[in-house]
Amino acid sequence: MTTISKRRLSGPRDLTRVGDRLSFVYLERCVVHRDANAITAEDAEGTLHLPSATIGTLLLGPGTRVTHQAMSLLGESGAGVVWVGEHGVRFYAGGRSLSRSSALIEAQATLWANRRSRLDVARAMYRKRFPDEDPSGLTRHELLGREGKRMKDCYRAQAARTKVPWHGRQFTPGDFTAGDAPNQAVTAAAQCMYGIAQAVVAALGCTPGLGFVHSGHELSFVLDVADLYKTDIGIPVAFDVAAEGDEDIGARTRRALRDKVNETRLLERCVADIKQLLHVAPADDYEDRVTLQSDRDQQLPSGRNYADGVIW
Repeated sequence: MTTISKRRLSGPRDLTRVGDRLSFVYLERCVVHRDANAITAEDAEGTLHLPSATIGTLLLGPGTRVTHQAMSLLGESGAGVVWVGEHGVRFYAGGRSLSRSSALIEAQATLWANRRSRLDVARAMYRKRFPDEDPSGLTRHELLGREGKRMKDCYRAQAARTKVPWHGRQFTPGDFTAGDAPNQAVTAAAQCMYGIAQAVVAALGCTPGLGFVHSGHELSFVLDVADLYKTDIGIPVAFDVAAEGDEDIGARTRRALRDKVNETRLLERCVADIKQLLHVAPADDYEDRVTLQSDRDQQLPSGRNYADGVIW
């Protein structure tokens, strides 16, 4: 018997706000299925139930199988889904936006489409990362140069703090084990931060491809957002993990970063930062309303015939 259209889709107010969700949940070597409104993870040791509406991003590790019903529920709940390999994280699928309003994506597109406002947002992003420095008036080339210097300084400072030997950033795409322990930890932390940023961007209804610092990639805006928290969360956590030893760097970094993200309420901060950068008021974006746009940018109610007697 078909179940199509038998069950009502969750409305915006039925779902947990992205800022109140768990940052991410990592699963491996299990079967992911659905039980009512919960995601289940079953392995030889038993079955774990996870309320789908509380998940920001679900990381599916090696040996994981996921059912169609589970993916349907995750999509309906607005959760991100990331398949995780031994050598890193890649985003392959995401849930439906938690927002029913187009306010954020329209604001993002408007700011992105103008070269001057796009640079203004890039400067604002730099200011959020390094609040002790004023980037006003800097060109994009100057911003990139200063960002590179600040990143090198951050690596050196964290290495000195944790007494971890540091010989520079070394990363070989596709080969996680090519770097030393601190480099592996930095890579693992960065990739998890990309997954978290992707979950927030998707949940808010922004478009991941329109970046203000990064460009030319389908996840440009996701990379922009993730980089906002690299120097105060991602890199310090990575060096703390590397200082504890070389064993199981990837898994220990994920766990440590998960705890730090929850401790600092990063999802809530991320939502507020995106809205501030895009000049959108920090109000609920849950209104499920479709309007028609007039020639004078007036928003007219949809579902009506405007053949006669309408002042546009």
